[in-house]
Formats: sequence, structure tokens, C-alpha cells
Amino acid sequence: MTRPSIDATPVEVGDGVFAYTQPPGGWCVSNAGVIAGRDGAVVVDTLATQRRARRLREFVDGLPVGPRRTVVNTHHHGDHTFGNQVFGPAAAIVAHERAAEEMAETGLALTSLWPEVEWGDVRVTLPTATFTDRITLTVGDTRVELIHVGPAHTTNDVVAWLPESRVLFAGDVVLAGCAPFSLMGSVSGTLAAIERLRGLDPATVVCGHGPVTGPEVFEENAAYFRWIQRCAATGVAQGWTPLRTARELGLGEFAHLLDPERVVGNLHRAFAEHLDAPAGAAAGAPMDVPPVFGEMVDYNDGKLPTCLA
Repeated sequence: MTRPSIDATPVEVGDGVFAYTQPPGGWCVSNAGVIAGRDGAVVVDTLATQRRARRLREFVDGLPVGPRRTVVNTHHHGDHTFGNQVFGPAAAIVAHERAAEEMAETGLALTSLWPEVEWGDVRVTLPTATFTDRITLTVGDTRVELIHVGPAHTTNDVVAWLPESRVLFAGDVVLAGCAPFSLMGSVSGTLAAIERLRGLDPATVVCGHGPVTGPEVFEENAAYFRWIQRCAATGVAQGWTPLRTARELGLGEFAHLLDPERVVGNLHRAFAEHLDAPAGAAAGAPMDVPPVFGEMVDYNDGKLPTCLA
């Protein structure tokens, strides 16, 4: 297996505010954010592999800032949290309270999906501080508002909102150029979260995967999930499974998005919501992920989805 490039593209999107983007942005090739101040830095997400996380730390340590480090995890998935450890025991790690629970429960399961990836010595490094609804951090003169907007991509999605510069670090609630994914969250919840984010009126949106974008990403993602809901309604009416629904209806205007096999996982969640399946399903109740992932592989002509982490 060829060793993937770990080149990143840090872009200053505000005064001392950086989007640390990693192309091409597909499975486990996630973005981070850095908010720098005279006293230190806030790091939003810490990437998937030890190599990538260390490169991020080198970027942060190269900035003319103080030594304090605060890490924010936008949700519990390993491609956003496995790098927590590289920032050292002195770093505060902040996340939603359910993220801490799900990180502990999930462990390193992500690494088993792509065993050929050079993960390095990744470990589960849990948050040192959690919150329920919202909390405000400060770094230098910059306010960083952390807002829980889940269930959306997961139950524990948090965005980092910088009102002065109108920069939003959206985690995986919305993605740029990639198929969004709500198997472990909620389709209807994602649509509601998108409206909340739209209401913040950001000028710049840094998604969890893909290039830096603007508020147009909200409608792009909302259109995708409204389409998923329509497909699910059709599939239920026809008596199809989510996998058959995906095959019968195709990808239409969304065929250009990276990781198209996510349609199957999204349909599983949308079916559960449409059918008003077990109580709480629409609010991110657990689903049996491995069999659904197996169906995504089946949809992808029996091939494991590409992961360039």
C-alpha cells in the first residue's frame, strides 16, 4: 500500500484563525482548526493518525503564541479525536458529555475497518472537561462559542463559532464536496442543525472534511438530506430495503460527491425515522453499524471504501 501524503493546507480565515484542511477530504482525511492568541491556542479536532496529528502539532507549535493548548473535539469519531494524545497531558480537552461516553465505548474500533492504514500508536484520550449545551472559551481576545447541535452526524456534535470573525468550524454536521453521513445521528436532526447554523450567519465555514467554503454549504447538504428523505419514503412504499433503494434510485445530482456509498447508511437512518422505528431512533438511537457498513461495501461493488488516512 502506498503511503498517503499528509500534506495539509493551513489557510488563515480570520485574524489568527486557521483552517487546517487535508485534501481530498474523504474517509478519515479530516480537517482541523486553530485559533491562536497571545496566551496559547485552541485546536479544533486532532485528526486520525499519529503522523497527521504530529504534523498538526508542529504547525500549532510554530505559531507565535503562548504555551497553553486547549483541544476541542467536535464529536467522538476517531478521525477527529485519535490525535488528542499528541498535544500532551497539559492540554485541556473539551467535548460534549456524550462524546466522552461514546469515545470510551467505541475505543479504537475505527482502526479495524481499515487495518492497512498506518494509524501509528493512536490511543483513546478522553476529554478532561465536558458540557451539555454550550460553553464559551477565550484565547487572547477571541471568543470561541462551543454549541451542541446534535443529534446530526452523531449524537454529540459540537460546532465552534467565532462571532467576531464570523468563522464557523462545523465538524461533520456539514461536509464540502463529500457525501454527508448521519448513520450514527439523525437525518431530520441534521436538517434542524443546518437551520441553526444558518441562523448564525457565518461568512466562512470550515467543514470536518473538504475545502473551506461559505454558507452555500448549508443548502448543498440540506438538499442532499431532503433527497435522502424522499428516497426513503419511496423505498418504504415499495417495500424495498435501504440497499435496494440506493441501487434502484441511483445518486442523481449527488453522484459527484466523494464517498457515494454513504447513501446506504443514510437511508438506513432515514428508513428508521420514516417508519417511526424504535422509540428514539429519530434522535440518534444506536444502530447496528457493522452490518450497515457491510452493505455499503456491497454497494461499492464489494470493495472497501477508499481510505487515504
